[in-house]
Amino acid sequence: MAMPPLVAPGPPLSGAERARYARHLTLAAIGEDGQRRLRAAKVLVVGAGGLGSPALLYLAAAGVGTIGIVDDDTVDAGNLQRQVAHRTQDVGRPKTASAADAVARVNPEVTVVEHRERLRADNAAGLVAAYDVVVDGADNFGTRYLVSDACAMAGKPDVWGSVLAFDGQLSVWWAGHGPCYRCVFPEPPPDGSVASCATAGVLGAMCGVVAAMQVTEVVKLITGSGEPLVGRLVIHDALGASTATLPLVRDPGCPVCGDAPTITSLVEVADCARPAEVGEPAPLVSVLDLAAELDGPRPPVLVDVRESSERAAAAIAGSVHIPMAAIRDGSYAGQLATGGRVVVHCATGGRSAVAGRILAEAGYAVRDLDGGIAAWRSARLPVVGATGG
Repeated sequence: MAMPPLVAPGPPLSGAERARYARHLTLAAIGEDGQRRLRAAKVLVVGAGGLGSPALLYLAAAGVGTIGIVDDDTVDAGNLQRQVAHRTQDVGRPKTASAADAVARVNPEVTVVEHRERLRADNAAGLVAAYDVVVDGADNFGTRYLVSDACAMAGKPDVWGSVLAFDGQLSVWWAGHGPCYRCVFPEPPPDGSVASCATAGVLGAMCGVVAAMQVTEVVKLITGSGEPLVGRLVIHDALGASTATLPLVRDPGCPVCGDAPTITSLVEVADCARPAEVGEPAPLVSVLDLAAELDGPRPPVLVDVRESSERAAAAIAGSVHIPMAAIRDGSYAGQLATGGRVVVHCATGGRSAVAGRILAEAGYAVRDLDGGIAAWRSARLPVVGATGG
């Protein structure tokens, strides 16, 4: 659904600006009016890392007038594979300073505001209020919830992205126009149940793909172009070269933007503590051995404990979907034959390790797919998309 422009146009463009933004001016959906809106806009980027780095460069190149950068980290050599705003000589520098220099190299006319601090419950509202739209490039669940909550309470759009391994996700959370982050993900997952980029890895170019899509959404929101990604979730699978779009709806029971909110002030949202491990870990099975077993006369039951959005991007044919929450609360009873041979898998092995322990304690002959679906796909074994499994 098309929406009105988020920002009013500023003064007429100069001759130099017309030359710089000539390719925008020829686009009917942007034109001079839209470029003046971009120049008048203020965009806050949370995180100057994998997503924030390329997003900052494209925002600057697009002519966004004021860009705020929130980050309290310093540049590490391990960042350089994907955080393209930073150079080798920037290692050890604050990311906000390095990113500000990168923005200036791209477009010296852009005003950069460095917020060299961590986004917290006591500063998020003030930071968000000073900008028109927020780009969420956070790398942890706590900050994502805080960004979404602050934007929901301020009525600002939150252009969210996430990357892991070869997969990316993107949406625009905007309370009052569509769902917020909590509508779709009510609670953060337990610590250790979802792999991080540090443990699962991330293709550097995936950050650029998702960040470019985030900036496209920002430009659309500011200029009133096209249909913003409100109420929709894009899932990009780089290995399969496929992109799926899933519809999302507002949750009237959402504690932040629902009909009767219960969260009315910002609070820190920390990832839950790692659940206590019970029993012995389930034995591992390699992807090649599992593939052979699935093609054999007595295949095991393959249980996918990931979320529906992950499964929509890629799933192993014939797998049974029992999300981790159902494993934890026991509501999977009746879906699995007690004593039957079961293999569990998740994205990379973090959640399935927990699921394997729980099912083993319940009496199942369970094994854990070593490396999860990431290892399966790395071995070039077939997967199915949103309509499969």
